[in-house]
Amino acid sequence: MNTYNINDTEFTNSAVYQEFIKNNPSKGFLKIRAYAANGAVPISGLKVVVTKNINENTNVIFFEGITNSSGIIDNIALPAPTSITDNLIIPRMTTYSILATYPPDNVNQSYIVNIYDNLSVLQNVVVIPSMMVGEIYGS
Repeated sequence: MNTYNINDTEFTNSAVYQEFIKNNPSKGFLKIRAYAANGAVPISGLKVVVTKNINENTNVIFFEGITNSSGIIDNIALPAPTSITDNLIIPRMTTYSILATYPPDNVNQSYIVNIYDNLSVLQNVVVIPSMMVGEIYGS
């Protein structure tokens, strides 16, 4: 599988990407909130990578970033299909993959998120701290 970054102009000019944007011309938004202890402790420094498989052999990295001191990454803009105003029709969406990693606590979590036109979606990442109770020293 080929992996491309959204900032690669050669890829964004390709027919594969142009077809994807034709089908997803609008923007939806993603917010990441990382915390421990039922939200009492924000996790700063959590790495987040948001990707999308456009076809069988093309994986695109749309975002890479680190949570701030409040454990937040806000306003990640992602391509989404244009919404239909008919309330009787299920809204169209695009699915993205999120990989959240935090080496201090061996966190490596994956999520799937649906992004809709002009809506903000919140993805919580719960970090369970690794607890070192004690070490036993050999003789």
